[in-house]
Amino acid sequence: MIRVAVIDYGMGNLHSIAKALHHVAPEAHIHVTANSGRILSADRVVFPGVGAIADCMAALSRLHLVDVLQHVARTRPLLGICLGLQALLEASEEGGDVPCLGIFPGKVVRFSPGREVQGVPLKIPHMGWNRVRQVQPHPLWKGIPTESWFYFVHSYYARPERNEDISGTCDYPDPFACALARDNLFAVQFHPEKSQIQGLRLLSNFLHWSP
Repeated sequence: MIRVAVIDYGMGNLHSIAKALHHVAPEAHIHVTANSGRILSADRVVFPGVGAIADCMAALSRLHLVDVLQHVARTRPLLGICLGLQALLEASEEGGDVPCLGIFPGKVVRFSPGREVQGVPLKIPHMGWNRVRQVQPHPLWKGIPTESWFYFVHSYYARPERNEDISGTCDYPDPFACALARDNLFAVQFHPEKSQIQGLRLLSNFLHWSP
């Protein structure tokens, strides 16, 4: 039986994620938990999140999960989702250069306010469906055509230092990194649990991935 820990630090669409994981792998044990022992004993870990990065890092620190996440990032498959992607970088300019986990080199930045696209102001947050371009092959893209649609809700995005860490990009209106990958790590800015068939396929791929 696959044991999956969905990290509960009070900032995530946890019910929807757990339900989606159970849908694609009904035989798996899905635990929504903040217990470090349960997280460290899981075969794979999902790190979700919505909200402000300062609150995220404060909650992880309060629950003694910073070291746990850094250990997980070295030892087993880890899927970051939305804020869970952003927290894997070194810092975020949201709230004034908040230090993050430093697992991927790079920084999280805000979409530029005041931009216009064909005379229409660019809406922030970036919210709704958008195409994801696969720039590197990866097992989590298996069965998912490039330029597939995924659901986004965010005002900040990852700017990784290394191009080799970028697995997928999206345009809003300029290209930005929306999927990062390295070794046993995969993280996405979009919400697979809200992205219907392709999102469920990505979650299924994660649960069957053996890096």
